[in-house]
Amino acid sequence: MPNSPTWSSTSATCRLEWRPSRWLIGSLSGLGLSAALSLLAADLPPLVAWPGAVVAMAYGMWLARREAGKPMVELCLRDGVVTVDGEPVDRFQVDWRGSLAFVRWQAAPHRDTRQRGGSPRRRRLVWWPDTLAAAERRELRLAAPPETPARTARSMAP
Repeated sequence: MPNSPTWSSTSATCRLEWRPSRWLIGSLSGLGLSAALSLLAADLPPLVAWPGAVVAMAYGMWLARREAGKPMVELCLRDGVVTVDGEPVDRFQVDWRGSLAFVRWQAAPHRDTRQRGGSPRRRRLVWWPDTLAAAERRELRLAAPPETPARTARSMAP
């Protein structure tokens, strides 16, 4: 039918938003507190234990705050083209460790990159279970580019 609307495209678009994980922020805070308490409970002289505990707690809080301050990132996969915040990327790769999704990519080279003599920086994101629902994990798994044989052969057997 020439007048019928197009109900589906050739492939569905996978559009995901990354945001900092509350689980990770809480874990970093908890590790800072645990490190501080461990130093105080250890058999260290108070002159060493208290400053160490303050430094450990401050560092844990700094890491948590740095993670919480990261901006939201939008990832879009459509027809084999991957964009991050609207910019095309090269060497896009997804790895899975249980329900954690690790995404790595390299920014597509701009024409002025060669003039500066540098190469594009590799970037990465980790989706924790609290930031990527099961349906979105499945969507990412289906839309991700296939793995190369070199990456799938991870056996230590001879």
